Amino acid sequence: SSRDGMIAVGTVVMNRLRSGQHGSTICEVVGEKGQFAPGVLTRPMNSRALPDVEEAAEAVLKGERKAKLKNTMFFHTAGLRFPYKNMHYTMVAGGNAFYEKRGR
Repeated sequence: SSRDGMIAVGTVVMNRLRSGQHGSTICEVVGEKGQFAPGVLTRPMNSRALPDVEEAAEAVLKGERKAKLKNTMFFHTAGLRFPYKNMHYTMVAGGNAFYEKRGR
């Protein structure tokens, strides 16, 4: 994923944490059942990517956010389409499409 994509995912994680509806710690938010494809959190990370991932994580922990994602708490792989009328897309970054759930 690109740095933009990593910051975007981090923004969603922090939005979920702030909401109090998805866990009370970052680990609880990220580990919430059904949030990531099977194996994503358990398979080894590409060691060449680790410095970029660590830098993006540090930036998010220090407060960096994607402004377009201010209220966004959901994302999925870009290119997938779903028939739900309450999905309002806010941004595409790092291979993911980010969206808010709103009234139809």
